[in-house]
Amino acid sequence: MIETAIIYIFTISIIFIFMEGVAWFLHKYVMHGFGWYFHEDHHRPNKRKIEKNDIFGLFFSIIAFLFILTGSLSGFDIKFAIGIGITLYGFGYLIVHDIFFHKRIKIRYRPKSEYVKRILHAHSIHHQKSKAKTGVCFGFLYANKKYTVEK
Repeated sequence: MIETAIIYIFTISIIFIFMEGVAWFLHKYVMHGFGWYFHEDHHRPNKRKIEKNDIFGLFFSIIAFLFILTGSLSGFDIKFAIGIGITLYGFGYLIVHDIFFHKRIKIRYRPKSEYVKRILHAHSIHHQKSKAKTGVCFGFLYANKKYTVEK
């Protein structure tokens, strides 16, 4: 039982970290490539609650749901932990990207953490300099230290 819990915690952690790589790859090569049609509205100021870009989040939500569902139907096997890892990454994305940066849910938040400031600054640079087929700062929950905000 304890070994299973350790394996699940390890799997969830690895999948969470792995998802940043998946997100970076998809953001750079799909969203700013052949998927630009769906991502383009995300790079234009708008007041809409829903963007075409949200199709990417829906896609990962369905994948996570299917892993959790099939994992639970199979006696909570490793697929369940994979689905939880994807879901936790999705929550991180929602909080940092959609709420803190794009303010899709209005909250009063001023980042104090150097990490969060760096992530938000890098995403700001991404929106300033990125177009279809080009861009910088494709990560969502990781940003190079060169994007650290000076005090």
